[in-house]
Formats: sequence, structure tokens, C-alpha cells
Amino acid sequence: MVSTTTLPISISPAKSLTNITVIPQFPQNPKTLILHRCKTTRDLNQVHAHLIKTRLLLNPSITENLLESAALILPDAMDYALSIFRNLEEPDTLAYNIIIRSLTLKPSPLDAIVLFIKMVENSIQPDEFTFSSVLKACSRLRALGEGEQVHSHIVKCGFKSNGFVVNTLIHMYAVCGELEVARQVFDGLPERNVMAWNSMMAGYVKNERWGEVVELFRKMLGLGIGFDEVTLLSVLTACGRVANLEMGEWIGEYVEANGLKGNIALVTSLVDMYAKCGQVDKARRIFDRMDKRDVVAWSAMISGYGQANRCREALDLFHDMQKANVDPNEVTMVSVLYSCGVLGALDTGKWVDFYVKKKKMKLTVTLGTALIDFYAKCGCVGDSIEVFNRMPSVNVFSWTALIQGLASNGQGKRALDYFKLMQEKNIKPNDVTFLAVLSACSHAGLVEEGRNLFVSMNKDFGIEPRIEHYGSMVDILGRAGLIEEAYQFIRNMPIQPNAVVWRTLLASCRATKNVEIGEEALQQIIRLETPHSGDYILLSNIYASAGRREEALRVRNQMKEKRVKKVAPGCSVIQLNGVIYEFFAEDKVCPHSEEVYKATHHMMKRIKAAGYVPNAADGRLDAEEDDKQQASVSHHSEKLAIAFGLIRTRPGTTLRISKNLRVCTDCHNATKIISKVYNREIIVRDWNRFHHFKEGSCSCNDYW
Repeated sequence: MVSTTTLPISISPAKSLTNITVIPQFPQNPKTLILHRCKTTRDLNQVHAHLIKTRLLLNPSITENLLESAALILPDAMDYALSIFRNLEEPDTLAYNIIIRSLTLKPSPLDAIVLFIKMVENSIQPDEFTFSSVLKACSRLRALGEGEQVHSHIVKCGFKSNGFVVNTLIHMYAVCGELEVARQVFDGLPERNVMAWNSMMAGYVKNERWGEVVELFRKMLGLGIGFDEVTLLSVLTACGRVANLEMGEWIGEYVEANGLKGNIALVTSLVDMYAKCGQVDKARRIFDRMDKRDVVAWSAMISGYGQANRCREALDLFHDMQKANVDPNEVTMVSVLYSCGVLGALDTGKWVDFYVKKKKMKLTVTLGTALIDFYAKCGCVGDSIEVFNRMPSVNVFSWTALIQGLASNGQGKRALDYFKLMQEKNIKPNDVTFLAVLSACSHAGLVEEGRNLFVSMNKDFGIEPRIEHYGSMVDILGRAGLIEEAYQFIRNMPIQPNAVVWRTLLASCRATKNVEIGEEALQQIIRLETPHSGDYILLSNIYASAGRREEALRVRNQMKEKRVKKVAPGCSVIQLNGVIYEFFAEDKVCPHSEEVYKATHHMMKRIKAAGYVPNAADGRLDAEEDDKQQASVSHHSEKLAIAFGLIRTRPGTTLRISKNLRVCTDCHNATKIISKVYNREIIVRDWNRFHHFKEGSCSCNDYW
């Protein structure tokens, strides 16, 4: 515990009291004058001078009014308050309380604790307000040791059953991560009012122990204890996190039945809860019925759309928010950036970055990391690095976002350089960081580095590899053509491989034309879960690449017999001048279909003249196949999006395409030639990685 006998605060004397202003008809009880009519330090200085002259300053209650005005009401008058306090001959409990409370509220919680120590040393009896304030100071500093010693004083002074004090004590232990102790304090209360229940729930919320919040509320209901709107806010937040729709709907009905729809915070929490429970349309209906919508409500609904992968609707709602003249906050920006990253909506995301700079918003770790991730997902790794460099502080998540961004954009060696720099800065990587660096090794073909990092996880950092890390190692070996080693690695795994691990191996077999292991991988997938169309298509491509067309057609027929359908059709997205355009294979109903198909025909004609030869197999077997109609390779979704981008942008403009499936071989070959013929840089993001096409080559080196 902090121990000292003097205040570590620089206390300057009160201002010179020359030229004292005489106040006519000074009231006998000047409380109103001091607390309500003194608007500046100068006003207070004049009153102070009069109190000294008339010796009214010797009256403790008047002195405490003066202290309260300087310490708690007037801005920037704390030094003046401390000067008054230091000159008191025998400050009482109330005087100490005022200064301790003020130091706690202002950025001086350590000084509040030190003053409490001095108070105890001077044998001044603390009261419930003293303990409440000093415990809040301990909470702000997460000073568990000091908080525990304050707890001892609480017991000695007979306040262990005081609800006001115990509520703050529960909060202190919860903030310091000692939830079990907080619960012991809570359970030890002879009588628990709604404030005590709320404090305990708030502690669970603070530590993201969502299940305990719901269970505590159930217990509260079972005991017939009344709750208030603060209780419901905590419980709704928890319901959203654990997807407890039943409890959330019960609260929604309670809000409706008891006329609480006017509480914006409560209704916003309902919107957030329904969205997190997958009921986005119901959340939107509640949102639309709100009489007033503040920035928190807008942010909750935008975030809900993003979490439901309805990112276009998220951005549409953000534009509505702008039209409503509601200024976004950091939470809004983070949600919008997420949706921009998913869609590759570079223009909208850049606007967010510009707005942050224009409004001089603090580039917090959360906001900065969201910007890094957004730029990386749009293929702008240079901008990601620029944001990273201008952030005032970064944490492991910021480093990880940057490393992952570099890895997915084909800059594996640079990603590893940042990983080394991260360690030099004494930032300890976490399990997600290792997923990022293993991904970097995979895309850059750094097999030996990948092996070393995989071993280093546990050996040097004490991080136990998860199934995802084993899958990454399989990917590293498979991409390097080491299929047999990858197969044996799976067989020797200490944990049961899942379908994703086997699917990774199956995809690797395509490049090496390893039919035998490909067949084994598919059988393992079928054993573990119901396979989807992509699994069969991968095996078909392996057969086709090995020249075994009959087996490839047999797999196609199996798909038809088992009625295996594609989970989602191939879709490519391009944003031009802030507008997002979607294209599907053989899509003849889009608003610009005639223009798009004419441009596509012209584009295909030009690249054929430059040496492009269509890969007919991709029209039948690859990711854009339809059960009833074979899509022409010329009309795959990314080709339509690229053609549209070529005619709607100036020569030399970089085109950015986002696709929901893996890029097929034909489209990959075609895009390389398009980049050369049209002298364009084309950045395509598929479900797995980025492809930076330029001057006839791709950053993936033709392996993805």
C-alpha cells in the first residue's frame, strides 16, 4: 500500500488578496452565493476575501461550501481548493471527502488514495462517502492491494453492511478482475437491494462473464426482487453475447408492457440484442419505430448488419445516418470500416479516414486497428502501414492486423520482418498473431520458417497450437508441393483433424495432381461432415488436371445424384465513385447488363488476340458452375466486374474486385493478360487471399 505522511501535490498559496472587493449585504448563510453564483475563480476569490475579513471562514460549513465550489464545481480551480484545504487548521471528514472525491473524479486518483492515508494517520474518522470515493480511486488505478486495505478499514469502521459502500467495493473487486471476491462480498450482504444486484451484474459485464449475468438475473427473478432499467441494460447486453433470444424477448415484452419504450438506451440495447441473436430484421423494425435515435442507436443497427454479413445494408444505413445529420462516433466508424473491408468499399472507407483526420478524432488502438484491417482488405497495404505508423499507441491486435494484411496481400517476407520488429518492441504475440505469420509463410513459400515458427509457439511463447495452427502448417507444406509430408503431418497430429484440415490438404492436391491423397482427403471430409459442392469440385479438378476426365465426370454425376448444390453463387463486387455494383455469372438482369456484356465481349476479343485461350474445363468444373446451366467462362462474375470497371474508369485507374469464391484458373489467366493489354493494375480479393495483377503477372505466383 502507498505510504507517506505528506501530500505529493504542489500546492500554491491562494491568490493575493489585495484590493479586496467589499460585498454589500453579504448573506448570513452564503451557501447559495458560493455554490451557485460564483461562476469563476475570480468570483470565488472575492467571496473568500470577504470570509477571511469577516472571520466567517472559521465556520466549517461555510469553508466546506468554499472547498466544494473550488474542487467540484468550478473548472481548473483544483489548486485553489488545495490551497484552502492546506490552510485549514483541523479539516474534518467532510473537508477530506470533498478533496478525495475531486481528486478521484479528476485525473489524480493516486493523490486521492494518498490523501485518504493522511486522513487515517491524522485519526479523522472516514464515513461512507469517504470509502465510496477512495474505492473509486482504487478502481480507476486497478490498485487491488490498496483496495483490499481500504476493505479492511471498512470492516473496522463498521461499514461492511452499508449498501452504498459495499456496492462500490463490489465494483472495485470486479474492475480488478477479482470476481470471486466480489461475489463473496455480494453474497455476504444481509440485505441486497437493486443497487447491489446491479453492481454485481456490472462486474460480470465488465469481465465479459455473460452467462453469469443471465443466471444472476434468473436468480433475482426467482427471489422476487424488483429490478430497474439499469438491470435490464446489463442483462440485454449479456443476452446478445450468449444469443439468449428467449430471455431477450421476455425483456422486450416487459419493456413494451411497462411503457419503457421512451428509454433510448434500453430500446437501443434491444436493437443490439436482436441483431446479435440473428434477428436483424426485427432489430430494424424496433429501430425504425424509435421516436429519437442517437448515435448509439445508429451504431448498434449498423453493427448488427455487419455482424449478419449484410454489409451493403450497413453502408446504406450509414448514408441514412449522414442524411439525418447525426455525427458518427468511434463505434460507428469501426462498424462501417468492417463492412467496407468485407465489400472492398475503398471510397467509403477512405471517407471515414478523412473524417477522422478532419474532426481530429483520437486514433485509438481500436479505431486505428480497424483502419489497418480495412486498408489491407482493400489491397492497400501501404495505407495500412501509414495508419500503423501514425497511431500514438499500438497493441498486439494492431501488430497482428498489419502482419495478416501483409500476408494476405502476398508480402510474406515483409510480414515476417514486422513480426521480428514486434518482438524487438517487447510486444508478446498471441495465438492469432501466429496464425498470421504462418499464413505469411504459406503464401510466400517459406517452409522452413513456417516449421520453426510452429515449434516456437509452444517452446518460446507457451502458446498451445490450436486446430487452426495445424491447418496452417498443412497449408504451408501443401503449397510447397510436400503433399506426402502434409499427409503424414495430419496423421501424427495430437488432436483430431477436422474437415477444414482435410479440405486444406484436398486443395493442395490440385496443384500437384495427387489423385490418391485427394481421394483420401475427400473420404475423410465425408466421414466428418456433410461435404459441400466445393469439395467435389476440387476432386473433379484434380482428376481433370491429371487427365482423368471420366473420373471427373463421375464426381459431377455423384453431385447430381446426391443433390449437392452450391452454397452460394459466384458473386463479384466493384465500387465506383462510392457506388457498389454486384455481378453474378451469366447475370442478364442487372441494370447495366447490355452495356456490361458488350464491354465483356470486346475485352475478351482483345485478350484472345494477345494470346488468351479459354480453359473450357473451368466452365464445367470450377467454382462458378450451375447445376442446370453451364456458365460460359467468358461470363464469370469477376470478368463482368472487370469489364464494367474498364469502361467506367479512366485509363490507368486501379480496379479493385472482391469475390466470394476462389478465383478459377481461367479467370486468373485472363486477368493477367487483361492487366497487360489494358495497362491496368487489377486487385482481386477472393475468399482466401489477394491477387495483385500487374503487367501480365500476379502476386500469388500462380499458386492459390
